Amino acid sequence: MIDSTNRICLWSGPRNVSTALMYSFSQRSDTTVVDEPLYAHFLRVSGAQHPLREVCLAAQDCHGDRVARESILGPWASPVVFFKQMAHHLVDLNLDFMKSTRNVFLTRDPEEVLPSLLLRIGQPRMRDAGFARQCELIEMLEGWGQNPAVLDARDLLTDPPGALAALCAYLEIPFEQAMLSWPDGPKEFDGAWASEWYASAHQSTEFRPYRPKPGPFPGELRPLLEECRPYYARLQERALRA
Repeated sequence: MIDSTNRICLWSGPRNVSTALMYSFSQRSDTTVVDEPLYAHFLRVSGAQHPLREVCLAAQDCHGDRVARESILGPWASPVVFFKQMAHHLVDLNLDFMKSTRNVFLTRDPEEVLPSLLLRIGQPRMRDAGFARQCELIEMLEGWGQNPAVLDARDLLTDPPGALAALCAYLEIPFEQAMLSWPDGPKEFDGAWASEWYASAHQSTEFRPYRPKPGPFPGELRPLLEECRPYYARLQERALRA
């Protein structure tokens, strides 16, 4: 039997409005959404001490290759499945499953990402920010003959209809007006970590207009910011345009 399921993997960095984008896709008439199916695998393999670590390990399958085989590439009733993923979760894992998925990368200016990350997990490293990993993955996919898309969070917040229409055109699915709003509050498909990470997303019902982050940039993050900038520039070069 020919599998016609359109499996979309959104490879985001942290604090990139990826949850809002997942909520947007959840409103489509043809789509199932899955929240970070490889998070527990990442926590187990990396040893990262994230908030609610033990809760997440208990709630999800911790073995990434099995998750890829049985969930990401498994059978689905809907014609479209949207997997919200974090690029830095791809550690000690066979990545061949990405040959069978449509791969999109969500990025954001590191000057806006890093201060938020500092508040959540303490002093972040490049591994936590995800920019270098996103560039590595794009190079790998291009070597396989794919042309992965990049979506910049600022474009999404500045022009949600235009950015979503461009993304849907790339994915070869119709844009639906319903993607522009969603109910507030927790969602049944939220990951077990939602109470720690999704407070702002739960208060939203649409993409909030873009506003620069207030306040000075933390001085202790300057070296990491400079390390991230060249990778972000490479990602921006190939960003979708409305």
